[in-house]
Amino acid sequence: MSEQDQIFMKNFALLIAGLAVFTVVVILTAIQLNKLTSRPDNPDKVAALEARIAPVGSVYAGETGAAARAAAEAAAAEAAPKLAFDGSTDGSLIYNNVCAACHTSGVAGSPKLERAAWEPRLAQGIDTLVQHAIEGYQGDAGLMPARGGRMDLSDEQVRVTVQWMVDQLQ
Repeated sequence: MSEQDQIFMKNFALLIAGLAVFTVVVILTAIQLNKLTSRPDNPDKVAALEARIAPVGSVYAGETGAAARAAAEAAAAEAAPKLAFDGSTDGSLIYNNVCAACHTSGVAGSPKLERAAWEPRLAQGIDTLVQHAIEGYQGDAGLMPARGGRMDLSDEQVRVTVQWMVDQLQ
């Protein structure tokens, strides 16, 4: 190997070593800068943590306990899901406020309250009609949104309304 080749190899080796040291310095600097930055907590993790450490029960004693209990019950009642029409199971009330919009005019293929339009559906049974009304259904004849588009209707409210509609067929 000639003297020029040896000088080239020595300089090239020094260049590679210098780049390696530079890379290590950049990586260590990036790690230090990353440690200095603050990250916001993940809200899902915070909620999961709070759920895990929340007390299982409460003890209420004396007058302050009674007031705290009343406040806790009021907060729980406020947070409870609300049922449509205050939980009424009056089929005509629910029909007039929710179902009539489509079933009186036949929107999206919905059958009007006429026996001829309901015969193929009635052949499937009332339980199938109720299931389709609760879960929603899309068939050849049309579309039924789940719970008529009112997710605050209970299964029982849907059931009595479907039964009311079947009873009203002419």
